[in-house]
Amino acid sequence: MANYRKLLTLIVGSALLALSSVQAHAKMPLGINTNEVTEQDASAPFVDLMKMSKPFDESNRLTKGYIEYDKNGWPSNLKGGVAGSNVIHWVPAGTLPDGNYTVLYDGEGQLTYGADARVVHSAPGKDIVQVRAGKDQWLQVTMLIKRSNPKNYVRNIRFLLPGGICANNPFKRVNSAKQCSGNFQSFEKYHKHILFNPDYLNFMRSFKVIRMMNISGITRNHVSDWNALPTMEQATWAGSEGRRGVPLEVMVKLANKLNATPWFNIPQEADNNLIRNYALYVKKHLRPHLKPYLEYTNEAWNSAFSSASYTKAMGLKQKLDVDRAQAGHKFYVKRSLEIFNIWTQVYGSSRPFTRVLGGWSANPRLTPILLNYMSAYKSVDAFAIAPYFFVHQRNLHEVHTVPDVFRLLKDPKNPYSMDNVYKMLERQKVQADKFKVKLIAYEGGQHLVAQGTRSTKDKPNPQLIGANRANPMEGLYVEFLNNWKRITGDQLFVVFSAPRPPQFFGSWGIKEYLNQPDSKAPKYRGIKRFF
Repeated sequence: MANYRKLLTLIVGSALLALSSVQAHAKMPLGINTNEVTEQDASAPFVDLMKMSKPFDESNRLTKGYIEYDKNGWPSNLKGGVAGSNVIHWVPAGTLPDGNYTVLYDGEGQLTYGADARVVHSAPGKDIVQVRAGKDQWLQVTMLIKRSNPKNYVRNIRFLLPGGICANNPFKRVNSAKQCSGNFQSFEKYHKHILFNPDYLNFMRSFKVIRMMNISGITRNHVSDWNALPTMEQATWAGSEGRRGVPLEVMVKLANKLNATPWFNIPQEADNNLIRNYALYVKKHLRPHLKPYLEYTNEAWNSAFSSASYTKAMGLKQKLDVDRAQAGHKFYVKRSLEIFNIWTQVYGSSRPFTRVLGGWSANPRLTPILLNYMSAYKSVDAFAIAPYFFVHQRNLHEVHTVPDVFRLLKDPKNPYSMDNVYKMLERQKVQADKFKVKLIAYEGGQHLVAQGTRSTKDKPNPQLIGANRANPMEGLYVEFLNNWKRITGDQLFVVFSAPRPPQFFGSWGIKEYLNQPDSKAPKYRGIKRFF
């Protein structure tokens, strides 16, 4: 016990030392990665919760029977069955307000609600539903379409947050007009114009760049046609990988509302028409002073994602190399340059966008291969990597306590200790300087994951999650970002990610849920020092 306390004292002391080295005026360009749209998204971006609800046809525990659906995913004929959805599922209490939510719908039928929701008033086309987190401190809402007239079926369901905004402040939710000195806009009346949850906007507004990769739904997505992209009319933007994702219109609206620079990721299989229309839409609708980041797919080098197998297959098909891995790298570069060229044709030679080539943070040897091929460095503005610090899988057997985690993050024998990651960054910076491109981070932070586990209770997950919640993590983030500033010359760092609770596959959110108090979020506190 004495040794445990001594170690904890040393960890806290080093964290305080790191904190004390940060001046009040210390700032750096910070961005944030959005989350995937799911019924479990604890960043809760939208006023209308239906847009993050699980699709009816994927809600197997709630939907029963041979249901017919229209093109937007609404059940058009129940055929004696029931259509159900998890509107929100296992979201931490506090993410969303307790209160009376308004449910509006078109058509004729009957809706019922379950879990942490109950009807307090019902009328044709409108229900008032009380939502209140249970004693388990989790929030769940289910909804069933029990009855629906197939000639005028229930559709266009909107599950709206309580309250609204004062017209002059879209970043703060209020309960009623009494809280506004001027014009009050209720979500019930103005939901077509108030797309985003004010709490979400208020959280995101501190970040200068918003990376849209996750919210766009490109992971394991095989979309290639412009007309197959998500639309505003869909019942939900959630769903399984390859299906979920918000429309481009939503991403542009978010950037404009926040006055933040968007980072767009083009789908791996996008054809030239999709790419051109994408550029045309952004040019027409994005605020002119915002200079978007443009990147082809995400982590094409990473075999965990379909982008890797796709680029390798295309590289071999185009005979770019006989080696499968090298063929993939070459196709990734070639297609990136083609995308940059299409956008340049749309925008003109002034090119008011940043051309990004993505690399592998832990593999500096790949960097010159990518930048050299087809003289890519001449057409690239920034080389992006994802610097993460963590405990290597082979060292996890040493983790028995939370202090063990912090000890290993400082242990030079751990390949991904903080000092070892700084050395990787320095090698990457040498390459970036050689090719005269900026070195930026598309993701980064802690990466404490125990592969092979299936529960947050499996060892060593309680210790890894505990480290994410422990105050010394604030100091590590301060140290990490200061070293990023030192090594890169104060270049853009895009943290990963928007609020989400810890899972067995990682504690990725810089908060565990949208409205989590700063006092409970050490990673966020560390990042906040650089705003």
